[in-house]
Amino acid sequence: MERNGLTGEIKAQIIFRMEENTPRIEKCLAELTEAELWQRPNPASNSIGNLILHLCGNIGQYVISSLGNRPDARERDAEFAAKGGFTKAELLDKLRATLKEAVETIRLADEAELLRVRTVQGFDMSGIGIMVHVCEHYSYHTGQIAFWTKLLKNKDLGFYAGFDLNVKNAE
Repeated sequence: MERNGLTGEIKAQIIFRMEENTPRIEKCLAELTEAELWQRPNPASNSIGNLILHLCGNIGQYVISSLGNRPDARERDAEFAAKGGFTKAELLDKLRATLKEAVETIRLADEAELLRVRTVQGFDMSGIGIMVHVCEHYSYHTGQIAFWTKLLKNKDLGFYAGFDLNVKNAE
């Protein structure tokens, strides 16, 4: 993807941040049993399976449907009502396919589409607003998935293994 200009750089950074979350979710799922995938911490919380379905629904509605100008087929309540029905492998395939289509939709969006305001899930948003929302929403739920995995497995997931996070900013 061309990173020339502000539009290209915004799209490149959004895609980079979205794509860095998928391996984190993959790492979490590798730690979990099929039963743990659908385990809820409490009745007011969602399982990791629910969160992945929710991410697919949200990314599909906001990026693929709205930014991509395609029909909205989201069934949001079903994302949270599910208590199974998908294996880890099936959920990962669904997430990867959704992300692939979303990234391609973002890559193809031109500046006019990124500035155009439309209504998504009852909110008026520009294409840039859609990208920012989806990026932060994906990160938010990735954090929840990581936290729940850490609670279940009592281990560091090593997302930053090999990085010195104490390095000071260059002046």
